[in-house]
Amino acid sequence: MRFRSLISLLFLLFFTSSAYARFVSLTPSSTDLISDGVNSDEPLVNSRSIIKTVVSAEEEACEQTYGFMPCTKTALGNVFLILVYGFLMFTAATYLSAGSELLLEILGPGIVGGLFLPMLGALPDAMLIMVSGLSGDAATAQTQVSVGMGLLAGSTVMLLTVIWGTCTVVGKCDLRDNIAVNNQDTKGFHLKDSGVTVDVWTSYAARIMAISVIPFIIVQLPQMLDSTSGRHLAVLVALILSVAMLISYCVYQVFQPWIQRRRLAFAKHKHVISGILRHLKQHALGRLLDDEGQPDEHVIRKLFETIDANKDGHLSAAELKALIIGISFEDIDFDKDDAVGKVLQDFDKTLDEQVDQEEFVRGIKRWLIQAMGAAGPSGPGAGPRTMKYLDHFHVQTKREHALLGDNESGENDEESGEVADPKWITIKAALLLLLGAAIAAAFADPLVDTVNNFSAATGIPSFFISFIALPLATNSSEAVSAIIFASRKKIRTASLTFSELCGGVTMNNILCLSVFLAIVYLRGLTWNFSSEVLVILIVCLVMGGFASFRTTYPLWTCFIAYLLYPFSLGLVYILDYWFGWS
Repeated sequence: MRFRSLISLLFLLFFTSSAYARFVSLTPSSTDLISDGVNSDEPLVNSRSIIKTVVSAEEEACEQTYGFMPCTKTALGNVFLILVYGFLMFTAATYLSAGSELLLEILGPGIVGGLFLPMLGALPDAMLIMVSGLSGDAATAQTQVSVGMGLLAGSTVMLLTVIWGTCTVVGKCDLRDNIAVNNQDTKGFHLKDSGVTVDVWTSYAARIMAISVIPFIIVQLPQMLDSTSGRHLAVLVALILSVAMLISYCVYQVFQPWIQRRRLAFAKHKHVISGILRHLKQHALGRLLDDEGQPDEHVIRKLFETIDANKDGHLSAAELKALIIGISFEDIDFDKDDAVGKVLQDFDKTLDEQVDQEEFVRGIKRWLIQAMGAAGPSGPGAGPRTMKYLDHFHVQTKREHALLGDNESGENDEESGEVADPKWITIKAALLLLLGAAIAAAFADPLVDTVNNFSAATGIPSFFISFIALPLATNSSEAVSAIIFASRKKIRTASLTFSELCGGVTMNNILCLSVFLAIVYLRGLTWNFSSEVLVILIVCLVMGGFASFRTTYPLWTCFIAYLLYPFSLGLVYILDYWFGWS
C-alpha cells in the first residue's frame, strides 16, 4: 500500500510542471494583450472581454530542479511541495530503517550494528546537508547552507526534547526504591513516583553524546576569541576530529555487545556471591564477622564442614553445584555450571578442580571484605550487623545487575532465532536500502530549493523552516519507532529507546557535522553559526549531563525536555535578530 502511494506521488510530481494561465480582464492595459477572437469595430479599450496573460517576472524566474521538477514562487505552492518532498524523505528514512533491521536480522550486531546502521539512520539528514552546500556557486551555497545547519540543529533538538519527553510520558511505570517496576503503571501522572528506568549502557551513550559536541566547540573558538584569521584552520581541525570521533564511535559500537556481555557476566557472578554469603549467614552457627568487623575463621570452618557432604576435606564441583542449586536466586537466571566454574576459579588456587578448607576460608574472607567494602566501613560492632551488611550488598548487586540490562525472564524484545529464507531476506534488505538511498539522494536537492523558495516568498528565515519542518520528515520514522518501543513499559525497552535517541544525536554531531564541515572547508564558505552552535551545546550538555549520572527519569523530567524546544527557538531568534550574532 505504501509503495503504491509512493508511485502515485512520483507520477504526480513527474507529470506536473510550472503552468501559466490567462484570464479575462475588465481593466485592459497596453501590455500582455492578445486577441479574444472577436471581430469588432469598437476600439480595443472598450472591449469587455480582454484576455490578458499573467506570466509575471517572478514566475519566469522560477527554476525547476533537474529541469523538470515542479517549482513555484508562491507561499502556498511551496507549502504543498515541502509536504510532498518531506513525505518522500520520510519514505526514504522508512525504507532505510526497514532494510537495516532486515540486514541486522541476517548478519547480527557487530560490524552491521556498529558501522552500517548508525550511518544509514543519519543518511537522509546527511544528504540534505550535502546538497544544501553543493548547489550553485559559493554565494548561493553560503545562502543555502543555513538550511543544512537548521536541519542539523533541529534534528538534535527535536530528538532530545519533544521525542525524549514523549518517550518518558508513554513509557512511565511506578517507581519503587527509585527503580521502575515493569508493566506496572498505577501512579498515574505522579511527578515523583512515576517515571522510567534505563540501564547503565544508556548512561554511557549519554556521556558519548555529550563528548561528541567537542568539534562544535573547536570550530567556534575563533569567533569566541573574536579572531578572523584562524577560522578556516578551525574548520579543518574540527573536521579531522569529527571524522576521528566517527571512526572511534563505530569501533565502540562494534565491540559494545562483547563488552556488555562481559559486564553482565561479572554482575551475575556478584549476584551468586551475594546469594551464597546470605545463605551461609542464615545457616552459620554464629556470626560471619566478629566484634571487630573481621571475618570469623572459626565460623567459616564450621560452614565448610557442613557443605563437605562426604567429609573428605575437599569441596568438589558437584558439592558446590548442590550448594548453589539449594539457594533461591530471585529475579535472575544463570547457568549453574558456569557459576560453579567461576566459584572454583575464585577459590581454587592449586588448580586441582576442588576446594580445600584453607582455600574456602580465604575465599569467603575475600568475599566478605568485598561485601563490607560495598556497604561502607565496618569497624567495631559490625558483627551483630552482619546480616544488614549482606542485605545491603545483595540489594546493591541486584540493582547493578538490573541496570546492566539483562533480558529478564528469558524474554526477547528483538526477534531471534533462525531466519527462514536468508537469501530472500538479504535481497529484500539490499533493495530497500538502495531504494531508500535513491529517494533520499533524488529529492534532497528539490526539498532544499523549495525551502529557500518558501523563505523568499514569506520572508521567514530558511533556518527556522528547516529547524522545525525538515526534522519531522527525516526523523519521523525513528521518532515513531522510539515512542512505540517505549510504550512497552519495561526497563529493557526504555533503555533501548533512550540509547537510540542518544545514538541518533551522536551521529548528528559527528557524521552530519563532518559532512557539513567538509562542505564549508572545500567550498571556502564562512562559518557563521554561533547561535545555532550554542543551542546544540546547551541541549546536548543539559540532557546528556542529566542522563549520564542517573538511570531513573521521574515524570517531572519530561517538562525539562519539552521546555528546551521553545527555549532553543527563542534563543536563536534573540541572538540572531536582536544581537546580530549571525
